[in-house]
Formats: sequence, structure tokens, C-alpha cells
Amino acid sequence: MPHKPRKVADVEITPLCDAVGPMGPSLRLPFLETFLGAEVDEGEWILHFHCFLIRDGKGHVTLVDTGIGPTSTWAPAPGRLQSELAAAGVAPADVGTVIITHLHSDHAGGTFLDGAPVFANARHVVQRAELVGNGFLDPVKELLHVVDGDEEVAPGVVVRLTPGHTPGHQSVEVGEFTMVGDVLHHPVQLADPSVRYVYDDDSDLAVKTRMELVGRLRAQGALLGTSHFPEPFVELG
Repeated sequence: MPHKPRKVADVEITPLCDAVGPMGPSLRLPFLETFLGAEVDEGEWILHFHCFLIRDGKGHVTLVDTGIGPTSTWAPAPGRLQSELAAAGVAPADVGTVIITHLHSDHAGGTFLDGAPVFANARHVVQRAELVGNGFLDPVKELLHVVDGDEEVAPGVVVRLTPGHTPGHQSVEVGEFTMVGDVLHHPVQLADPSVRYVYDDDSDLAVKTRMELVGRLRAQGALLGTSHFPEPFVELG
């Protein structure tokens, strides 16, 4: 079942748990080799894979990330996003906007099935920098809404370019709520944003982005939506 939703202004935000489990064996490393600069070995990292459903007061439905999809690659299991959406009372045809934080398979793997779009009525929002040399979204290319940097892409929903983990990684803001995607992978990075993640594309840029974002959100007392923490909501206020 989906997590309990939170209200931000007139918008309802529901975390959808797509899967839970350890990193796949092809990528699994000891904790201190995964999070470089961490001072304490937290043991085996169990990832939670969260997507987010945003419903405003006028009935517009936005989905942030499409999860692992029906077949897992490095992730621990196939995704269960469709059953999570159904439990929240949402059919794929109801979704008007899909925002993809970045094109790793655990965030975008449920975008299409057998070459056909899963969310056929939705604009699919992605940063232009994320598409360079990457044809993953070709099956939904007619549905793409390509942005360059920050843009309001649905009523009250703003994407912000937050590069480093990938070139075109984007976070999503609704008022004082921010879905950080893979800017933050583990609570150790929230405590110390200088801790590096071994699989960031550009480690230096990822640290810069993380430090700027966490600093700004702490100053705002913001509410975070996390992709891989055990709890999908983290209050900074």
C-alpha cells in the first residue's frame, strides 16, 4: 500500500514504494566504498525505491519517476508501481504529467512496456542534458517535454536542474516540498553533504549540487521527498 499522503497547500503528495532491497550483486560494494568519506560503517545498504504521486485540487495528476518497471536490472526486484497507483485510486490513463528525475533504470524503467508508453496521456518531462547520447526514452519520444533548467511543468510543480549524479538530473519542487531524486541516496549524505556516492557521474559536481541544495532547503525548513531513504518524507524544519 502507498505511504500516507501529505498536503502541501492544496496539493496532495503520495509516496509510492516501488521496491525494497539491497543493491544488486553486480554493483554491491561495502558501505564505506559506496559512500566515500562516511565516518561510520552502516552495514548493508537496503534501498527503498520511491516514486511520488502529486494531485492538485483541480484534478491534475503528476507522477515523479516511473520506477524499476516490470523487469529489474541491478535493482533487487521488479517494480510494483502499477499496484501502488491502483491502491491510490489512479489508473495510468489518469496521469497528465510524468517527470523523470534522470534516466537510470530504477527511476525510468516503468515508462514503457513492450515498446509502448505506459502513461500514454502524459507529457514526459526530462532535461535536455539528460538526453544527450541517451536514447532510452525513444519509445515515448512523441510525448517528451524537454526542458533546459528550471521550469514550471504542471500547476505549482517546478523542476530544477540539479546535475552531478547524471548530467541532466532534476529535482522537483511543490512549494516548500522538494523531491530530491538521487541528489541524496542515504541519510549519511544529509548529515554530511560532502560524502560522495561512488556511482555519481561527476562526483565533484554532485557534491557541489548536494551542498547547495541541502543548505538552501535547511534554511527554508523544507520537507524532503527522498527516493532511497527508508522514510519517503524528511522534515528539515
